[in-house]
Amino acid sequence: MKKSIFLLLYILLVIAGQARGQYKRPPPPKKPKVYTFPAYSKYKRKDTVAKIDPYTKDSLFLPIPMARQLFHDNIYKEQVKADIADGLTDSMVNNGDDSLTTYLLSNALLYKVDSMKIMIENMPANGREAVADNQQKIRYLRAVWEMMRMYTGDPKPDAEYYINLVSNMNGMLKAVNEHTLTAFVKANPNLYSFANIREFADNDQEARAFIYTAIGRQYPQMMIKRLAEFAKDTFAGEIIKADARIEPDLIFSYAMSTNFPLKNAVYKTQDDLVQAIVEIAAHSKAPLKAFPFLSDLYYKRKTIEEIDQLADNPSMYFDNLVRLKMQQDSIGSHAYTEELKYRALKNFVRQMNELHESKDEARFKCIDSMSATSLYYIMVYGQDEIYTSSFLGTFKRMMERMKPQTGSQLLDTLQYDHFRTFIRMCAGYNTLSDFLGTMQDTAKTIVMTRFIGGLQNGKADDLEDAVDVADAFGSIRDSALSAFLEKKVKENYEQSFTEKSKKGLVVYSLLAMLFESNKISGSDTGASVTSLRLHLPPINKVPYNDLVNDSGIVYQQVFFFGDKDGQDSYESYMSTFKKDTKWKVTTEKYWNVIASTGSSKRIVIYANLPLKEPEDEDAQDSLSRYLDANNIHSSIIIHRGHSYHLAATIKKLTKDVKIVILGSCGGYHNLALVLDKSPNAHIISSKQTGTMSVNEPILRAMNARLQEGADVNWINMWQELDEYFAKKPDALDKFTDYVPPYKNLGAIFIKAYRRMMDK
Repeated sequence: MKKSIFLLLYILLVIAGQARGQYKRPPPPKKPKVYTFPAYSKYKRKDTVAKIDPYTKDSLFLPIPMARQLFHDNIYKEQVKADIADGLTDSMVNNGDDSLTTYLLSNALLYKVDSMKIMIENMPANGREAVADNQQKIRYLRAVWEMMRMYTGDPKPDAEYYINLVSNMNGMLKAVNEHTLTAFVKANPNLYSFANIREFADNDQEARAFIYTAIGRQYPQMMIKRLAEFAKDTFAGEIIKADARIEPDLIFSYAMSTNFPLKNAVYKTQDDLVQAIVEIAAHSKAPLKAFPFLSDLYYKRKTIEEIDQLADNPSMYFDNLVRLKMQQDSIGSHAYTEELKYRALKNFVRQMNELHESKDEARFKCIDSMSATSLYYIMVYGQDEIYTSSFLGTFKRMMERMKPQTGSQLLDTLQYDHFRTFIRMCAGYNTLSDFLGTMQDTAKTIVMTRFIGGLQNGKADDLEDAVDVADAFGSIRDSALSAFLEKKVKENYEQSFTEKSKKGLVVYSLLAMLFESNKISGSDTGASVTSLRLHLPPINKVPYNDLVNDSGIVYQQVFFFGDKDGQDSYESYMSTFKKDTKWKVTTEKYWNVIASTGSSKRIVIYANLPLKEPEDEDAQDSLSRYLDANNIHSSIIIHRGHSYHLAATIKKLTKDVKIVILGSCGGYHNLALVLDKSPNAHIISSKQTGTMSVNEPILRAMNARLQEGADVNWINMWQELDEYFAKKPDALDKFTDYVPPYKNLGAIFIKAYRRMMDK
């Protein structure tokens, strides 16, 4: 009682001290002494023993037996780990600047855990024989040990969680010993009881069933991933049923699994939605293609046979995926959205791209029967790979087939889904005026007002819409439209100020600065002004000294892939060095080393061999291991492959990388992922898949500057490339699709936004 009063007074003093700004850090909680009672015999009288509460006594009744001392030592070792994690042995488990939470966490993991060890030793046997009592107490100690190991093994421990976990463990130990575990978990149906019950649930199936079911209802996504723990239990069906409404994809994967207990648990679940999933897994001719139509089967709009017929016709299949998207069915939404993205690329965009030299009748045959809404989704979901000519051909057909609808009516039909992406693409491919031209002035104003508005909504790191707007700014040439958008940016900034929206203030202030900067950033002076305004390093150049390592070497790494395009790119790339006496090529088992010669400025390029898939990944991994082992860090990374290979390259990026040449689309998600890994990188990307006829001149121009020890000035370099490609009309159109770093407003926006939000 005295301790409780003292702790309460102490916390009040802490709070009062913090309010005065005088409180710095509490003293560490004192570790309680552990006593033995050699004179335990004096408690032999029944009336005296009855007055002692073994669950609250702070000293031992008897010495700790050797059989259990090891477990006490193991717990103590974990407590020491927790104590010294901050580099200090001070009986404090540090929780940053929050001194009160530091005190409470230290008290829990050190003082309360010590008290639990004493409580376990003092617990009455409650009918257990000596051997059984020893085993039970070992079990209690093991539970505390595992709890402490959970904390010390947690890379980002949540202090509040562990404070509550320790408190829960104290109550659960008492409940287990008093045979009231079921009552305890019913009174405490939370994550703490669920975490602590594992050591005790086998002996109390009622308690286990209750807590698993309760947590399954509260956290079905967490629980379903642990289905293997309880697949054979009767309550598994309740958890499967709850999760089917949230992530039916996972339930479907269990239904398709070769793991019989998991599969059987799903098959036995008596629920209409789960059984619809089972029906697809068991009876569809093409379950993976049929699964996105789960809602059709569940609501009895279609049979399995009808769904299988759709799967045989790419156009009908896609049109019906679009139907689901427009209906906004919540069941299976992730599945049909992902299938839309996949099919847009596989069945339409890539076919049109591959036939780019064919006549339009052959090239666009695959979309001849598609509706305007389907063509819209082909464009927005194909954004990462669609060629300029493929977009223009698809856009033309969409415009024809949406009649008599206007553009605004089409967007209304689509409920404005991904419309900012579409507007940004139209601006980039110079078709925005055509699309807006189908609308009356009032409708046009509504669409573009909506395009600019609402960017403050969503989480702080949800920037896709804002980046689409930023990218569009760089492509809009209509002065009246630009003036209108600039006005709307200012209005939304003022609204964000009124609403005290931090995200809104940052987003719209950045867009206003980008709007102004885009008018002047075509010169070094203008780019310098933009960099200063945005508090960024120069956007127009990468200093040579930022690219060299301590030994004065510029390291580059080039990623090639094993498909035909990758092998062709590799042959083209290597031929430029083999013919040039300024470079020496050495071939290893999995890669080539390309080193500059005849210059005091050293450049070393590592390029993996484009071995047949999946051996190309082995070659890349072997090269990465070699570079790591030799402490070689590339400042320039070059991706030579389709956008669907890009994830493999991005994984290899580091903070040392200063230039990233994608050679494929630099859409928002790719830009964000690159900057997550390499926050200061300058990014060259293309609106379409990269091409050798453009990549090689860009790389030659960059390397020529590096051989001279010069800064890589993108503005000067792009002027030279403009002159070069002006003489090569076949490659000029493809070159204009490449975006240099100083014009990559999406990447500039992300960098500046992150810096401003950090401040």
